[in-house]
Amino acid sequence: MATITFLGGTDTVTGSKFLLGAGGESVLVDCGLFQGPREMRQLNWEDPAFAGSLPDQVLITHAHIDHSGYLPRLAAHQGYAAPVRATAATVDLLGVMLPDSARLQEETAEYANKKGYSRHRPALPLYTEADAERALRLLQPAPYHEWFPVPGGRARLSRAGHILGSAHVVVETEGRRLVFSGDVGRWNIPVIEDPEPPTGAHLLLLEATYGGRSHPADVDPDTVLAGTVNRVAERGGVMVVPAFSVGRSQEILFRLRQLEEKGRVPRLPVFLDSPMSIEATELYRRHAEEHDLEMRALEEVGISPFRPARLQLARTVEESKAINHVEPPAIVLSASGMANGGRVVHHLKRRLPYSQNLVAFVGYQAEGTLGRSLVDGATRVHIHGDEVEVRAEVVMLDVFSAHADQNELLRWVGEAAPERIALVHGEDEGRQALAAALAGSFGGQVLLPRRGDTLEV
Repeated sequence: MATITFLGGTDTVTGSKFLLGAGGESVLVDCGLFQGPREMRQLNWEDPAFAGSLPDQVLITHAHIDHSGYLPRLAAHQGYAAPVRATAATVDLLGVMLPDSARLQEETAEYANKKGYSRHRPALPLYTEADAERALRLLQPAPYHEWFPVPGGRARLSRAGHILGSAHVVVETEGRRLVFSGDVGRWNIPVIEDPEPPTGAHLLLLEATYGGRSHPADVDPDTVLAGTVNRVAERGGVMVVPAFSVGRSQEILFRLRQLEEKGRVPRLPVFLDSPMSIEATELYRRHAEEHDLEMRALEEVGISPFRPARLQLARTVEESKAINHVEPPAIVLSASGMANGGRVVHHLKRRLPYSQNLVAFVGYQAEGTLGRSLVDGATRVHIHGDEVEVRAEVVMLDVFSAHADQNELLRWVGEAAPERIALVHGEDEGRQALAAALAGSFGGQVLLPRRGDTLEV
């Protein structure tokens, strides 16, 4: 009998790790970092409960760090040395994202030691860039829609429509079919192809990030973005966008260029302040096999889809610091998307105290992150050990979420008719709401597993 052990990504949207055991072997689907509150991040320092032995193979649904960021720790500190399979685009993105995550770990520890605000003496990184490089040597690309062997059975990847290279995973083992949704994207989003629905399963692990929410159906994302840009431009402020380096940054650049071309926003200086975002944008351009028809049409006539007129790339620390002295109005896109690290935190520390500025969040904000605090209306926040007053306008632009909402998740499940659905990658409120919605259209059993639970397949 095959089993699934939920090692992370159950009642939280971070730390996704699902261990499938069959015939004395095991496959780990996703290998993500826990993010958010200190007690959540502390879990990254604990060895996952792999039932006494390391997995025989790892499959990664997509490159976001909450699904992939534990790989360096697994390889370097626990000795994992077997294959890690993912789509070709995900393999390329991980070549950028894992070293960047490691540098962030190292820089955060160094800065904490310099400023003395860590509880640990000295503060240590979870893993290093050398650890990330060790993990990257294990990566093996797998094409969409083609079966490949995994311990105890076979697997294939299908498009998830979430970010470049994102996939849902189908595993067949011991006469059972399991589907791991990864993160399900949305339909009719620029740049990449729409999500492909599953074709049936005995058990479906379904993400529930927005399981209790509906994205506004009658709101045009371009109109929302144009209104936000024009508002901050009129008052001579700086618009800071904490944007995920992969996915959100490219969509915002794409839409800004379109809005400029149509004369709906002024051609402001736009700073892309993240080496990883810069590299990821180039990968988005290069992986033409992922592009939708709109992207292909632009490229055929020689248009650079991700290049607003006054785009400036800040690769170095010096170029990032120079943004502090730009003449407003201006737009700064910088990682990380939840403002829980990276260069954007420095921009927030500088811009939050001034009312002419605006901070626009364009993706999910997990509990315990600085981004969540700001979206929830905090008037003061702590950054790098200092208390910072919040006078800038803070907005949450839900229209740019890369996660399917409740109705889109129901659409994605569609005719798959799984025997059971386990709701994962969601806070409890969202999982319970999605479970209630599924009850009206799905005749099978809906489960809400907790971290550490084991389920017989």
